[in-house]
Amino acid sequence: MRAPAARAAIAALLLMLGGAALAQGEPQVTQAQVMAGAAKLYEEHLAELRAGHRLDDNPRFAARVAAIARTLVEQAKRDYPETAGWQWELHTTSDETENAFAMAGGKLLVGAAFVERLVLNDAELAMLLAHEMAHVVLLHNLREAEEALRLEPHRAARPYAELEHAIDHDYGLMRKLAQFNFVQEEEADREGMRLAARAGWKPAELARFFRKLERNSQSPNFRSLYHPSPAMRTRAANQQAAALEAGR
Repeated sequence: MRAPAARAAIAALLLMLGGAALAQGEPQVTQAQVMAGAAKLYEEHLAELRAGHRLDDNPRFAARVAAIARTLVEQAKRDYPETAGWQWELHTTSDETENAFAMAGGKLLVGAAFVERLVLNDAELAMLLAHEMAHVVLLHNLREAEEALRLEPHRAARPYAELEHAIDHDYGLMRKLAQFNFVQEEEADREGMRLAARAGWKPAELARFFRKLERNSQSPNFRSLYHPSPAMRTRAANQQAAALEAGR
């Protein structure tokens, strides 16, 4: 899932990141750039939550999330060895506008109010975390930036921070990227369930997360700009869970 509240809160910071323009003939964007930008934004967002006394302010919830995430991170390191050197980081917040998001390089934030509203048990919470982690281990932010440059190559001559800002705030570019990101969300659902299942959770229990997401939605049969409809995600999750449990 994306983090609209986080984007809005840190939008101005994106323009401060700077960065050299990309040279002719060089790779247009790199994972190192994406991770550096994400780390900067993540730290700035944490600072805002900390200033408002809303960061890691529920030790019991934070410990619960950390225990589940630890198992998933260890599985991710086995499945995606290149992630073993990442500085994985997880925080929680009581901010009611936050649900859950992950940024490049393994930076995660989980909102307690969102988890409580959906009444997620540990398996369902594992599915939420695994979906977010799938985005980062599959390098979705890098792939999105590459696609943005393919669609609008003139942006390659500008600092990376401007591209990063445009991806989340230029509505014209966002519309062009919509179907690409829609596919990424479907992939994160599928690969997240596989990751969590390999880490030990039962697929049928993981799939219940999507059922709760659907029940909590005001428009369960309508897709958003980037996400399949909650009802579509539930059907896909149930089908995948059945296949996984059948050994397919």
